[in-house]
Amino acid sequence: MLDSFICILARDLRLALRRRTEVFTALLFFIIVVSLFPLGIGNDQAILRQLGPGVVWVAALLAAMLALERLFAADYEDGSLEQLLLTPQPLAWLVFAKIIAHWLLTGLPLVIIAPLIAMQYHLSASATHTLMLTLLLGSPILSLIGAIGAALTLGLRGGGILLSLLILPLYIPVLVYGAKAVSVSSTVASAGQPYFLLLGAELLLALLLAPLAAAAALRIALE
Repeated sequence: MLDSFICILARDLRLALRRRTEVFTALLFFIIVVSLFPLGIGNDQAILRQLGPGVVWVAALLAAMLALERLFAADYEDGSLEQLLLTPQPLAWLVFAKIIAHWLLTGLPLVIIAPLIAMQYHLSASATHTLMLTLLLGSPILSLIGAIGAALTLGLRGGGILLSLLILPLYIPVLVYGAKAVSVSSTVASAGQPYFLLLGAELLLALLLAPLAAAAALRIALE
């Protein structure tokens, strides 16, 4: 099972690197969105510190959604998805590998550039550290929940719009916990701990249930 996981993960990463435009689209979108707000709001540091966490998390949420529609679409079109169903390994395990590949390409880069984004909003060192930790905990949840929506809308016309309508309400807790943790840590470094615990609990729940739900949705889509 470990070999199959690594094989699917490496395959998706190789295919994504061949389409580098799609890989960098989410990252560039995130950078552009978070950079526009300081230009429009001005140089008031107090306002930027107040709005920064929410802006960064909304941009991260939207950036994660850009590549979700193609998460299973390419395999569905070339027949690879049907071959995955025929393998002896559990489909949920293979789906989990694809979700990890999606997060490595769309979520991890956001964590890496978070300190540079925090500088634009004049966030303190503790708030910057909290921002990175919340993105590290929250961005995998976005990929896991998004995989369920991508599987449910697979092969449907206008699937991108339907995908957004399905998963955006489910993203709201992640958005609230992540932004609130950064906001409160600007004053007291340890104040964000309850929100870390909530994000961690949601991540564990998503890790357990999301691959199973996505696999079940894929079986329905291929019937």
